[in-house]
Amino acid sequence: MRKYTLTTVLSLMMALVGFAQNKGTVKGMVKDAGGKAIQSVTVSLLKAKDSSLVKADVTDNDGKYEISANAGSYLLNYTIVGHEKKYSPVFELKEGQQWDAGTVSLEAAATKLQDVTVTSRKPMIEIKADKTVFNVENSINATGSNALELLQKSPGIQVDNNENISMKGKTGVKIYIDGKMTQLGSQDLAAYLKSINSNDIEAIEMISNPSARYDASGNAGIINIKLKKNKRFGTNGSLTAGLVQGVTPKGNGSLSLNYRDKKVNLFSNIGTNIGRYENTLNLYREQRDSIYDQKSTNWSNNKSVNAKVGADFFLNSKNTLGVLVTTNYSDNDWSSESNTNIYYKPTNAFVKKLRALNTIPGHRTNFNSNINYRYTDTTGLEVNFDADYGLFRGTGRSYQPNYYTDASGSSIFQVINRNHTPTDIDIYTAKVDVEQPKWKGKLGFGAKTSFVKTVNSFDFFNEVNGVPVKVLSRSNSFSYKENVNAAYVNYQRQLNPKWGIQAGVRMEQTNSKGVLTRADGVVQADNTVERSYLNFFPSAAITWTANQKNTFNLTYSRRIDRPTYQDLNPFENKLDELTYEKGNAFLRPQYTHSIEFSHTYKYMLTTTIGYSHVKDYATQTTDTSFNATFVQQKNLATQQILSISVGSPLPIAKWWNGYANVWYNYQMFKGRIGNNDLKVDIPLYGAYMQHTFTLGKGYNAELSGWFSGPNVWGATWRTKSMGGLDAGIQKLVFNKKGTLKLSVTDIFRTNPWKATSNFGGLYINGQGSWESRTIRLNFTYRFGNTQVKAARQRQTGLESEAKRIKG
Repeated sequence: MRKYTLTTVLSLMMALVGFAQNKGTVKGMVKDAGGKAIQSVTVSLLKAKDSSLVKADVTDNDGKYEISANAGSYLLNYTIVGHEKKYSPVFELKEGQQWDAGTVSLEAAATKLQDVTVTSRKPMIEIKADKTVFNVENSINATGSNALELLQKSPGIQVDNNENISMKGKTGVKIYIDGKMTQLGSQDLAAYLKSINSNDIEAIEMISNPSARYDASGNAGIINIKLKKNKRFGTNGSLTAGLVQGVTPKGNGSLSLNYRDKKVNLFSNIGTNIGRYENTLNLYREQRDSIYDQKSTNWSNNKSVNAKVGADFFLNSKNTLGVLVTTNYSDNDWSSESNTNIYYKPTNAFVKKLRALNTIPGHRTNFNSNINYRYTDTTGLEVNFDADYGLFRGTGRSYQPNYYTDASGSSIFQVINRNHTPTDIDIYTAKVDVEQPKWKGKLGFGAKTSFVKTVNSFDFFNEVNGVPVKVLSRSNSFSYKENVNAAYVNYQRQLNPKWGIQAGVRMEQTNSKGVLTRADGVVQADNTVERSYLNFFPSAAITWTANQKNTFNLTYSRRIDRPTYQDLNPFENKLDELTYEKGNAFLRPQYTHSIEFSHTYKYMLTTTIGYSHVKDYATQTTDTSFNATFVQQKNLATQQILSISVGSPLPIAKWWNGYANVWYNYQMFKGRIGNNDLKVDIPLYGAYMQHTFTLGKGYNAELSGWFSGPNVWGATWRTKSMGGLDAGIQKLVFNKKGTLKLSVTDIFRTNPWKATSNFGGLYINGQGSWESRTIRLNFTYRFGNTQVKAARQRQTGLESEAKRIKG
């Protein structure tokens, strides 16, 4: 049955789109005060009831637009930079009718209109020309989630059993917070994302092929998590409290306070999470002449606080100065208990049992500060400058007793280990971006420099008669310094109403040096690794609007993935005596060429076909050392990926809106692990669907789910299918100032993972689970002024240059 899943989902989505095709049409024209047609005006069709977006179009060279939609009661919204926003009267569109909205005249921005208060809600999923946007603040089922859980619910995003993040089956995705790239390894990144709750998140942007303006890191593209920011005049705020019930109860909450007038915008929020989380890990391993049957349970006691405070000072109509400080502190006390029965493989005879305990009290602190400046003038020139300082401080102390017993339970021997692992990371960056009208288009150029310094220590102890004794041969420190200097140029032009082009190139020059110092003074091959290299990363895009119904887009980019700082650190991190992970100081960057061709039909159905080629593909590999098994990041192969994805909003009925996305790719790996050749070809597929229902009397409901077919991880692991279905309902209370949400996640408990690996004489069968099925209750109360004003939109490294809404 499983092999028909992709076809079934795709057929269902196409049927729903077809069901919605018997529509009416809205058309009209937009001119300026002088009677001249205005091109590129965004015309949004809004529901009359709540002003939520149904669909949008952009006026052509003659100022004309055309939008198809189901029968209903609507109004139109007209927006373009340099002109005042305008709304049409409410009108009724009948099935099959052509509604002529007539000619609308827009006033120049210098003419001040009266303030307008609009009750609006963005669609849950927005498909734009260069990215897909998941508007988290409008989701019921996102309630009570953390950022890592939200990524798993996002279209085309997968989070595997080791909390590695991929997009449409491609690893190497880079995570940004408010346009700033996170510089953390996978474990620290996962811990950081878990500490951010959904109450503080506005939207998640997924960009698969970024232009030259963006950092070249991330072969799978970019995921930008946008935190909430004040958009209202006057004083306002919100208070949120939530409860999550899994195996144990957990809590979260946040408070937002803001003030804004014509001269200043002050914004702040603080959020917190607290709770105990449980997960299981079972590994059956056949290695040489032995069988190891390991069953473990892990617990994590999490307490975290996030805070954000900032200010924008509107000095005059051309100059804006801003400051921003964000910080995160988390206590993560992790513990585990594992029991491993060890057998002699030829006879299946029991040999001994290992009972391992592990206690790791950990602390993580993230701090980022930013000062920014923006200049704009009436010629279209825009200059942005950002200077940032960030730090990460992490520490962990592991206490790990290992007890070996015989068949009767009598003690054979025991080994007790301890370690201390502090990590310090300091990051300094500065960048400038310039955009200006040039050669009938838009020319952008800029530069960026970054300096990173990391210092890690690993002190290993054996406990002898209750006294910890430092083992010098297994203790060391690792420092790493990196400097990246970048510059780019990018040009964008709409050649005519049908054709548009964008082309650019980014240059990045990298200098790095890693130094390992062993406590026993022994010099080894990876004690010092120094690199210096220069790369160019071109990108290009061509857009062809064939007619009102069909738009085609072709994009290309070259990208790089540098190793994380922790992966370069050649320390060993033990789960128990038989299982550990270690870093690799000789890791090289991996390079990716990507090309995508997409077609959008009626601003709704978007189909994308892509090809990627990865050189020096790096992934976590599983290997052996004597009777132990370890994982290590290695450059092991070339990777080729053929992909196709189809996504569309589904306006099924007046009270029922949805979104569906399915994707398929075929991955080919070729390389070596140690002395063994590797050749793996595997198809991957997945789907995401989301539906919202307007029930009336302040009630809304949501049903969302995702599915990921059999996958490959670490080149040798074959994972089984996974998925999840969530449902929720919300009610507006206290004159719409309060929102009460109730949701259930992973209703059928299909999130647990299973995987096998059989390579190089090592066979492993693994499975695991976590608290994926939960009940979540959340309440939000908003107070103060609710009059929305245009928020300052900084052009950070991830903001799109195009303002066109396509669906």
